[in-house]
This record gives sequence, C-alpha cells and structure tokens, in this order.
Amino acid sequence: MPRSFPPAPGWSPNGHRIKAPLEYSRGLEKTWIYGALRARDGKELTRCAPARNSTNYIELLKLIEADNPTGDIFIITDNLSSHNSLETRTWLAEHPRIYHVFIPKGACWLNLQEGWWRLFRRDAFAGQSFANPSEIDLARRVATAQLNARAKPWVWGRPPKTRRHHRRLFSYRI
Repeated sequence: MPRSFPPAPGWSPNGHRIKAPLEYSRGLEKTWIYGALRARDGKELTRCAPARNSTNYIELLKLIEADNPTGDIFIITDNLSSHNSLETRTWLAEHPRIYHVFIPKGACWLNLQEGWWRLFRRDAFAGQSFANPSEIDLARRVATAQLNARAKPWVWGRPPKTRRHHRRLFSYRI
C-alpha cells in the first residue's frame, strides 16, 4: 500500500532508518589517508598524504616500524601497485623484520582494516565538507584519537553464541 503521508524525520520513504550519510567533499585539493590497524590491541596509525604512491606508503611503513620497536611485523595488505612496487620491495629488503602478506584478489572482507575504515569514515567524515587538506588532516587526527581511546583487540568473525541461544536450540518438548 503506498504511503499517503511523508516519512518521519530520520526515515527513508521505503521504511528504512537513515544513517549518517558518508558523502563528504574534499575541496579542490585531494588528500589521501593511509592507515594501519594493529589487531592485537586495536590501535590505529593514520597519516595524510597528497598522493597515493610508493613514497607515501613507505612513510606509513616507517611509522609502523617506529611504533613497534621490537619483534617481527606482519603487514597484511591488499594488492595495490604501491604496496608491491620496486621502490617498496627495495625498502622492505632493507628492513628484514617487516613481512608483507597479500590478501587474495577479490577478498577484501578478509582484511580487518576495512571494518576499521567504516568506523573511521563515520566518525571523521559523515556529512561534512572540507575546504582544504588541513581540515581533513584535523578530522583524521581527532577521529583516530577517539577510536584509539576506545580501542580493543580486533577479532575476525562473529562472537560466540550465548547460552540462551543454545538453550532455545536444544529444548525438548515431551
């Protein structure tokens, strides 16, 4: 049955709750945001860069290395060309404790970072408009600090079922 009245504020015409829009404008200059999630404690490192290339990716790797001074570092990443370029591979050869692991093509859902980006975009960018890269950088720093303040270990998968769920599954009727 078609509606004869407009939907309530915060609801779409087809009856779904409207969430904060993820559209935002960058202004005239583009800025790229790089990020790395440490799954064991949920801490994130982010940085802004004027371009998405090997040089800026290596700068992120330097931040990761500085933030993790001991032990081996395993970087799980997608197959972007800057992640596997000659410049990046040369830099990684000089830093033997950093290992690159590439997720299979078309399997971005295996990357825990993607879930964090969803939270980050919601907190930093939803419904905003930015005049220049310094405003984007400020929003990035604030959102990263807020998310890191409530960080917890990231686990891939669903939480275990509750006892109540199992009780409903195995209830017998006589």
